[in-house]
Amino acid sequence: MDDVNYQAEILEQKIKHIIITSSGRTSDAATIEEFYEALCIALREEIMINWTSTFKTVLEKKPRIVYFLSMEYLPGKLIGNNITNIGATELVKAVVAKMNRNFEDIIACECDPGLGNGGLGRLSSCFLDSLATLQYPARAYGLRYQYGIFEQEIWNGNQIERPDCWLLNTYPWEFRKDNESVNVHFRGTAKPAKNKFGDDVFLLEDYEEVRAIPYSIPILGYSERSDYSVLSLVLWSTKESPRNFQLQRYNAGFLEQAAENTSLTDVLYPNDNTEMGKRMRLKQEFLLVSASLQDIIHRHQILFGDLTNFADKVRIQINDTHPALVIAELVRTLTKNYDFSWKDAWETCKTCCSYTNHTILSEGLEEWNEHRVQDLIPRQFHVIQKINQEFCNRARGRFPGDEEKVRRLSILQNGQVKMSHLSIVGSHKVNGVAKLHTEILKTKLFKDFYDLHPEKFINVTNGVTHRRWLLHANPLLANFITRRIGKSWVRDFAQIQGLSAFASDPKSQEEFLEIKKKNKEALLSFLSRENPVRDEKGKIIAHSVTLDTSALFDVQIKRIHEYKRQLLSALHLIMIYHEILADPNAVSIKRFSIFAGKAAPGYHRAKQIIQLINALSRKFLTNPVIRDKLDIAFVENYGVSRAELIIPAADLSEQISIAGWEASGTGNMKLAMNGALTIGTEDGANIEMRQAVTDKWWPFRFGATAQENTQHYKSWDIYIQDQAIRKAIDSLKDGTFSTNSSEEKAFAEIHQNLIETDTFRVLKDLRPYYETQRKVEALFLQPKAWAETAIHNIAGMGTFSTDESIRRYAKEIWQIEPCPIDPQILAQVREEYSAHDRCKIKNNSH
Repeated sequence: MDDVNYQAEILEQKIKHIIITSSGRTSDAATIEEFYEALCIALREEIMINWTSTFKTVLEKKPRIVYFLSMEYLPGKLIGNNITNIGATELVKAVVAKMNRNFEDIIACECDPGLGNGGLGRLSSCFLDSLATLQYPARAYGLRYQYGIFEQEIWNGNQIERPDCWLLNTYPWEFRKDNESVNVHFRGTAKPAKNKFGDDVFLLEDYEEVRAIPYSIPILGYSERSDYSVLSLVLWSTKESPRNFQLQRYNAGFLEQAAENTSLTDVLYPNDNTEMGKRMRLKQEFLLVSASLQDIIHRHQILFGDLTNFADKVRIQINDTHPALVIAELVRTLTKNYDFSWKDAWETCKTCCSYTNHTILSEGLEEWNEHRVQDLIPRQFHVIQKINQEFCNRARGRFPGDEEKVRRLSILQNGQVKMSHLSIVGSHKVNGVAKLHTEILKTKLFKDFYDLHPEKFINVTNGVTHRRWLLHANPLLANFITRRIGKSWVRDFAQIQGLSAFASDPKSQEEFLEIKKKNKEALLSFLSRENPVRDEKGKIIAHSVTLDTSALFDVQIKRIHEYKRQLLSALHLIMIYHEILADPNAVSIKRFSIFAGKAAPGYHRAKQIIQLINALSRKFLTNPVIRDKLDIAFVENYGVSRAELIIPAADLSEQISIAGWEASGTGNMKLAMNGALTIGTEDGANIEMRQAVTDKWWPFRFGATAQENTQHYKSWDIYIQDQAIRKAIDSLKDGTFSTNSSEEKAFAEIHQNLIETDTFRVLKDLRPYYETQRKVEALFLQPKAWAETAIHNIAGMGTFSTDESIRRYAKEIWQIEPCPIDPQILAQVREEYSAHDRCKIKNNSH
C-alpha cells in the first residue's frame, strides 16, 4: 500500500508540474482538456522508458522483424487501453479523484483516431496489441488521415458525411519525426538503364515529388509487471509538408492540382466514382508502400550495415490488397539502388512478403487501369510487366497448351492491373482468415493459383484482443470471470474454458444477468444523451429511447453493406410490426433493435437501407402499442468507443451475412465473449465459433449454406407463396413507411430489387430467420437458461483471441521469435531517465 501511495504521489505531482509548464495554470484552474493532456504526458513519460528499451533490445538482439502494412487501423481511445495494459487503472482513478476530477470526463476528452472504417482496421489494431503483448519484434505502417473516413450524422433518416476532426486538438500519443521524413516520386519519365548485372532498371526524370512525414504512436503490450513491450505504429502524412503545396499552380488558378499532394492523406478511401478519386486512392497506396519501404530499408541498415541478410531478417505483411505495390517497389529498389540482380531481388521479395486476403468482394480485390498506373508510377509499372511476363512463362511451362488458364492467372488482364494477383505472385504465403473463406480462395476465387502453388495457401482464423473487448470494455464481466477462474485468462485466453463449470450455477447465472442489466443501463443512458434524432436540416429534435433493460437488446453493428444483410433484419422487424398491429399479444417479448455502421459515400443502396431502418424507427414510435414492444435505435457515427458501450449490453448478436461472402467477421467474436448469443448463418468464423461452443449451446443457427447459395434461385416464388413476406415487402412501396419522395423512390427500388434479383438471398433466408427468431424469443423468456447458454458461449471463445492468430502467423508465415525487453537495458534506461528527471517532486525515503 505504501508503494501505491508513493506512486500516486509521484503521478499527482507530475500532472501538476506538466499543467504549470504547458498551460501556465495550476491544476485546480486547468480545463478538463488541459488536465487530460497532462495526464497523458505523465503516462507517456513512463511508456517512453519501455519504448526506448524495446528499441534498444532490438538493436542488441538483431532479431527477424515483421513489418505490417495496412491502409486501416482503428485503435480507439488509447488512454483507457494504455492504463489497462500497464495495470494502472486503480492508481489513475485514485489520483484523478484526489485531484477532484471525474475519470469518465477525462476519458471523454480523447477522440477515436479516424484511421479506419470497419473490421479490417479494428483487426489490424488487435494484431498490434497481441504482437506487443507477446513481445514479437514488429513495426506497423499506415497513413495519418486528417479527416478520417468521415463523421456520420443522420438527418431525417439520411446519412450525412462530415469531416472527422479527430486532430482538431493536440493528439498526445503521437510523436512527429521530421528527421525521418522521406520523399515519394510520382509521374515523370522513366528512362531505361542497366544495373551492373545487365538487368533493366529505370531512372526517373521530371517527376512529381511528395514529402511524407512520419508520426509514431506507441502500442503497448499487456503485462502485470513493468517489462511490457512497446511497438511503433508509424503513420505517414503529406498534410504538414509545405513543399507538397504547388503554389505556382494555385496562382494560375488550378486549385485542385495545387492542393492534390497536400490532401493525399486527408481522407481514407476517397470516393472513387470520379477520376480524381481513383487517382487519389492509387497515390495513397503507393505513398504508404514507398515511404514505409524506405523506412524499413533504413532501419535494416542501422541494424546490419547493409542488405546482404535482408531476406533473412525482414518479413513484410501485406494486409489486404491495398499495399500490394510493395512487391513491385521492393524489386525495383533492390535492383536499382542496392546492387541486387533481378533474380536475387525477386527471390528476396518472395521470401520477405506474405499476403492476407480479407474479402472475396470485387471491390476489395482491387484492379487499377494500366494507363493510370503507368502514368502515376511508370517505373513500378515496368517492373510489374516484367514480373507478369516471367510468371506467365512459368505458368505455361506448368500448364502447357492451357492458354486460358494462363490468361486467368495473369496480373495484367483486359487493361487492368489485378492487385490480388500481384500479391499472390510476389508472396511466399497467402492466407485466408477463416476455414470456409480459405477453402473458397483455394477452390474458387484463386483456384488457378492454388493449382500452381498449393503450398502457398494457409488458413489463419481471425481473432480479437480480449483485453480490449472484455477486460477493458466490460470490467464487470471481467471481474465476474476472474473471481471464478483466476486472472490467467488475461494473458492466456484458452483458460476461459474453465468458466463453463459455472454455467449451470444459479448464483453465477443471476450475477451474469445483473451485469448485463447494468451494461444495458449504461447504454440506454448514453443513447438518451448522445444519439439524437435530427430533422432534414440537422437540427436535433429528440433523443428517443422508449424501452427498458427488460427488452431483448438485438444488435447488428457493422458497416452497411448488402451482403451483411441489415435488410434481412429490417424485413423481420416489419413482419413483427404487422403481427403486433393484428394482435398486440402476438409477440411475447420486448425487442430493442440496435443498428450501427457507416455506408461508403458512393454506395447508393447501402444509404437506402439506412433510410429504411430510420423510417421504421420513426413509424414504430408513432404507435403507442408498437413502441411498447418494438423499438429501433440507429447509433450514428459508429466506432470503437461506441462499440465498447454497445457490445457489453447486447443480448443477441446478428451475424446474418449471406453464407460464403463474409471472410471471417470479428464483431461476432467480440459480442460472443461479452455474453451475447449469436443468431447466424454458416458463414465466415461463425462456423468455427459454433464448433467451439458446440451445437448444444449454439441454438440460433439458420439459413442456406455457401454451397446452397451457388444454386439457382428465384425470389419471386417466395414472394408469391409466403403471404407474410409478401405483405412485408409490399409495405415498402405502399406508403406505410415513407414520408417524402426520396424515401418513396428508395424503398421502391429496394422492393424491385428484392423481387427481381435478390442477389444476396434475403428472401431465401427470411422465413428460416423469422422462425429462428421465434426460438430466440422462447429462450429469452427463460432468463436462467439464457444465462447458462451465454456463459457457455463465453467459455467457448478461447481460440478466438488475436494472441492465437499472431502465434500462428509468427510460426507458420513469418518464422519469428519473441524478443522480450532485456532486463538490464530496461534498468539502464529507467536509471538514466530517473537521474535526469527535472520534475520538482517531493523527496521521499522510498
